[in-house]
Amino acid sequence: MLPADPVSYDDLISRFRWDIPKSFNIGVACSDAPAARTPDRPAIVDWSDDAPETLTFGELAEKSDRLASSLASLGIDRGDRVAILLPQGFETAIAHMAVYKLGAIAVPMAMQFGPDAIAYRLALSGAKALFLDASGKEKLDAADAKFPDLATIVCVGGLDGTEDFDRLVAAGSPGFTAADTGPDDPALMIFTSGTTGQPKGALHAQRVLLGHLPCVETHHEFLPREGDLLWTPADWAWAGGLLNVLLPGLYFGVPVVAARAPRFEPDWALALMQKAGVRNTFLPPTALRMLATLGDGAQRYKLNLRTIGSGGEALGRETLAWCRDTFGLTVNEFYGQTECNLVLSACNALGVVRPGSMGKPVAGHRVAVIDDRGNELPAGEQGQIAVHRPDPVMFLEYWRNPEATEKKFIGDWMLTGDQGIRDEDGYFFFVGRDDDVISSAGYRIGPGEIEDCLVSHSDVALAAVVGKPDAIRGQLVKAYVVLRAGAAPSPELKAEIQAFVKQRLSAHEYPREIDFVDEMPLTTTGKVIRRIFRQQAEAEAGREPGEKA
Repeated sequence: MLPADPVSYDDLISRFRWDIPKSFNIGVACSDAPAARTPDRPAIVDWSDDAPETLTFGELAEKSDRLASSLASLGIDRGDRVAILLPQGFETAIAHMAVYKLGAIAVPMAMQFGPDAIAYRLALSGAKALFLDASGKEKLDAADAKFPDLATIVCVGGLDGTEDFDRLVAAGSPGFTAADTGPDDPALMIFTSGTTGQPKGALHAQRVLLGHLPCVETHHEFLPREGDLLWTPADWAWAGGLLNVLLPGLYFGVPVVAARAPRFEPDWALALMQKAGVRNTFLPPTALRMLATLGDGAQRYKLNLRTIGSGGEALGRETLAWCRDTFGLTVNEFYGQTECNLVLSACNALGVVRPGSMGKPVAGHRVAVIDDRGNELPAGEQGQIAVHRPDPVMFLEYWRNPEATEKKFIGDWMLTGDQGIRDEDGYFFFVGRDDDVISSAGYRIGPGEIEDCLVSHSDVALAAVVGKPDAIRGQLVKAYVVLRAGAAPSPELKAEIQAFVKQRLSAHEYPREIDFVDEMPLTTTGKVIRRIFRQQAEAEAGREPGEKA
């Protein structure tokens, strides 16, 4: 935890020291009630229905013990991968705690994923068990694939051919002894997208939670404070939902609001924060820009917010100013990525805010702008943002991909793939990606997975996917498609292809725009030259190539 009551940013940095215990288990740390919180304290408050339901820390501890016991009896052991395909809710939190207590590896999967995305992640991770609900079971069945490693499917509500979630909890022992895991033992695998090929599984250790805490405390201005209450619309399968909100909230004894909505709607979000009394929220910049479309209408909601954190893409000066005028708060922007999250942050309480900046390095993290040889660059020079190892928040490896893991580093610098500049005062500014990852509405989207899906459509021969600048989302997914012989371009075919990708992958990954082209620019090795289409998309959006939003 951060030093109590720092008087300045420099004071905080100088006094902070990591305290990583020799034994650490996320499930125990987040669910078993220590002296700081009593068993009857709310852990999760679910507002998915009109009347809220509460899961206490005592119930979370007991139910996760019971579930871990039942999973062990089904043969789930230390190091086994357990996929979790569930929405925000009690069962998701209980499943995560149980998996960590077993010493197994949680593999969270977003509810937006379609059959192909689910099948790929199950196969690559070699998941031995899978938690899902009825909607997830439909997608699993639609995948029409075999998973030889998958021995157990646990369904909330129960379905034929699955284990019933509630029955497993009821049948388990309340006195389960958690695995004695060390901080470097694997605990969590979150898939992240790259520019080529399929997504990679970023494997994290138990210490990843401890590594997140300083930044969570920073951008929420020294959370926990009396009355704090956390909420984010981000799916708890994403790093932003799980590691920025759910797990840190539980660790600090701060109740977390759960709510399920098919899509983010500004009025729904504001109404939820009003009725739930949310005090601390993580809202991606796109969500904040969507709130801003309400203009003065947002002020009719009576909110009780203390802090707003935002990250995943550039916030922008206008959105920062609108939030100040509307909510009377300064949004604290932060920065990181799935492999090494929450390493830069603003903190208005310490006066660390500069419009357009992602903030300064968080206590305990060494961040720099480097050149292509790994040398630190002076202030004002553009280079790649990099994080120095060892660092508790940094991933262990890409699952079963040592070559990609090695390429992620230059010496002891982990490469983010983001170009940036550090000013004379130590503030970092994002310039742009030095690869083709698309940043849309807070999601990092790799074009390779979408291109693979597009060419599996019967009428598509070749496809290239790029990010097109967009005022609301930052970027939107745009596809350039070469059709197979005999297929004719039409608005109907565009809609059909969009629906195909949305169904097979995810609603946040489908191309919102499609252009049919006669030929695809390729390198001599047969790779699509996305740069040409990216420049074309920027020109369509009225920007000069490479111009920032």
